[in-house]
Amino acid sequence: MERLKVNLLGIELSNPVIPASGTFGYGREFAELYDINILGTFSFKGTTLHPRLGNPLPRIAEAPAGMLNAVGLQNPGVDRVIAEELPALARIFHKPVMANVSGFSVDEYAETCRRLDACVQVGWLEVNISCPNVHGGGMSFGTDPAMAAAVTRAVKAVTTKPVIMKLSPNVTDIAAIARACADAGADGLSLINTLMGMRIDLRTRRPVIANVTGGLSGPAVFPVALRMVYQVARAVDIPVIGMGGVASAEDVIEMMLAGATAVEVGAANLVDPFACKKIIEDLPGVMDRYGIERLDKWR
Repeated sequence: MERLKVNLLGIELSNPVIPASGTFGYGREFAELYDINILGTFSFKGTTLHPRLGNPLPRIAEAPAGMLNAVGLQNPGVDRVIAEELPALARIFHKPVMANVSGFSVDEYAETCRRLDACVQVGWLEVNISCPNVHGGGMSFGTDPAMAAAVTRAVKAVTTKPVIMKLSPNVTDIAAIARACADAGADGLSLINTLMGMRIDLRTRRPVIANVTGGLSGPAVFPVALRMVYQVARAVDIPVIGMGGVASAEDVIEMMLAGATAVEVGAANLVDPFACKKIIEDLPGVMDRYGIERLDKWR
């Protein structure tokens, strides 16, 4: 449908709805439920240079209007993703896919992105800078403008495809991080990643999650995410992808009003695997209700 189309860094999307990394795997499980080609695209599971088993169990806890997770970037490593997951994906998804990349040093980020950049199926590289810097005392790359810029420059130096830096909300001034990434050459930004939180089991008097803390996602974070998208969209001159608690077509429109070019849907996929499909189907009716003819020409 023409009226839903948006352009994300030179690639046309049939609609702005993008399942977020970590909530859609590499697409195969959802393809058993519906034709995932209705999506604008999707961001596949966070991929690192080397395989990771993830954090000890339990990794997930419920929270009011959301959930906590500390999965720990479990993935088979970039070489297996390229050799196995992408060929399998090509049989079921016929659009460019967003490759989500994580790392624990600047060199790891750069090498993982370099390998994925060579894959025809990859349209964009979404670089998650919420990971702890093992060479910098464990501080997240995304909490310091200089570190965020260093990752951005390193990735841009070895890639040809659009680079989208995924920002952490666990900072005092997210606009400063956004500007540092943009000045270092980022083509776009996505936000927000999860907010840090925890739960304690009253019976055991111990944290519910083995990792103690986890990332909070779901409807509870939507107002925070919307505020940060609004701030960042006005701080930089590059496209922004909004995410954080999005669960309806109305939420998508609200994110776009805040300044987002496209919108990622995360935790909602874990509650209802048809969430993105329903949002896409609902968008035309919501657009009609608010007098929006096209998503690319209305703000």
